[in-house]
Amino acid sequence: MSVIELNVEDGVAIITLNRPEAKNAINQAVAETMDKTLDELEARDDVRVLILTGAGGSFCAGMDLKAFVAGEKVVTDDKGFAGFVQAKLSKPVIAAIEGYALAGGCELALSCDLIVAANNAKFGLPEVKRGLAAGAGGLLRLPRQLPYRVAMELALTGDMADAQRMYDLGLINRLVNAGEAMSGALELARAIAVNAPMSLKATKNVIAQQQDWSLDEMFDRQAELIAPVMKSEDAIEGSRAFAEKRAPVWKNR
Repeated sequence: MSVIELNVEDGVAIITLNRPEAKNAINQAVAETMDKTLDELEARDDVRVLILTGAGGSFCAGMDLKAFVAGEKVVTDDKGFAGFVQAKLSKPVIAAIEGYALAGGCELALSCDLIVAANNAKFGLPEVKRGLAAGAGGLLRLPRQLPYRVAMELALTGDMADAQRMYDLGLINRLVNAGEAMSGALELARAIAVNAPMSLKATKNVIAQQQDWSLDEMFDRQAELIAPVMKSEDAIEGSRAFAEKRAPVWKNR
């Protein structure tokens, strides 16, 4: 049984962390398999949106501490922790979260573009309680995605926060009933997947990168990313389809 399960249908790839006996904690096998899986999905023209989830009613409990003590490598050279948190993915990624998203699991969620969570989900960075530090992006991304003092409290106390609070603070896109995170994520993914692939890639890149652009350069930097979209065959197809009142047929060019 693979530590990562992959299913692709209708433009949506579902990546499932499959170590339910360890609450999907990350060991070397997961990190290496994830790295290869992401490379495959980036290269596939039939995939437009990714969903990351966990098996057995829990998202991810973070780094497998037994693997850490045993000296296993839970990072990859180009994609960081879990073969994921530093990946440069052009396609949108949705986290579908049930149960615990703690430590590295929370950092996986923060690495995604969108989050759908069940109302039983718990988030937290408990590394300080273990003599560790949240070095897989938690300390970097949390204060960009939550109010500064909330991020500081979560990081310094190591305490868990429930999904309702995270939803109220804007960390979660959609809050659903327990057991419905995947169906909610699929609904969101399908709404994205019907759109033009080149447009999705450029839109994601602009939003993800713009926070580091100065006022003087931001429109020029944006133009570099969206110019190919505006000149594409799909731009003409989208306009024609709208005028003809039909669904567009995208060619990704």
